[in-house]
Amino acid sequence: MSMNPGGSEGRLLAVLERSWRPVALLIACFAVWWAITSTQLVPPYLVPSPGTTLGVMAEKSSYLWQHTWVTTYETVLGFVIAVVIGVLAAVVMVYSTTVEKTLYPVLLFAQVIPKIAIAPLFVVWLGFGLTPKVVVAVLIAFFPVVISMVTGLKSVDPEMLQLAATMGASPLKTFAKIRFPASLPHLFSGLKVAVTLAVTGAVVGEFVGANEGLGFVILQANGNLDTPMLFAGLLVMSLIGVVLFVLVEIAEQLMLPWHASRCGEAATTTL
Repeated sequence: MSMNPGGSEGRLLAVLERSWRPVALLIACFAVWWAITSTQLVPPYLVPSPGTTLGVMAEKSSYLWQHTWVTTYETVLGFVIAVVIGVLAAVVMVYSTTVEKTLYPVLLFAQVIPKIAIAPLFVVWLGFGLTPKVVVAVLIAFFPVVISMVTGLKSVDPEMLQLAATMGASPLKTFAKIRFPASLPHLFSGLKVAVTLAVTGAVVGEFVGANEGLGFVILQANGNLDTPMLFAGLLVMSLIGVVLFVLVEIAEQLMLPWHASRCGEAATTTL
């Protein structure tokens, strides 16, 4: 039986073709890490070995899972809020030049302010609960969503908009049938950036005031000079970002299979 290149076997081969290089790089990084620690080029109390770090992750799995769940919840909630507000703001900016000229400089100014510098203010204003962590995650993830959505909405061919207007399509129908679908490739590019930044925002919020979450774990480990737990927290935090990034990519492939496949082909040809 001949294998159908468009079937499940073909998709599996395509996934393997795209993923073996990053997997090989990850293995190489772990090999370098292991070589540095095994030859004691760096003292173990500064850089623990991969085996020690993974052993701590296995031994304290319940402890890490409890704090991982907190950070993941803060990240996802902040990301979702940033997407909703960012998409709505982008739509308003595209359809109103006055709003765009007024709001865009404010967004740019807010983006260049280091969030670690203003995070303590949110703790003072909003307390030590969930809210300040989510707010910081929203602020960090908001800008890529807005910019990508505005770019996508403005990238529509003007002749398509003129044709829709000539045929009597209402502005709402033009948005639903032409503008919004055309903006999705750009939006998903921004979502991939935003979802990883949301992890950083949640952890930054935990740094300045929290008694749970991976930021709290990392701060505690740093204060106790517990570098294996510190590295374990960093690895888990990175894993959250990777998993959420992959989930956004899967959503893109489901909603825009033609665009995802084209991006995959472009990435393949450049390597």
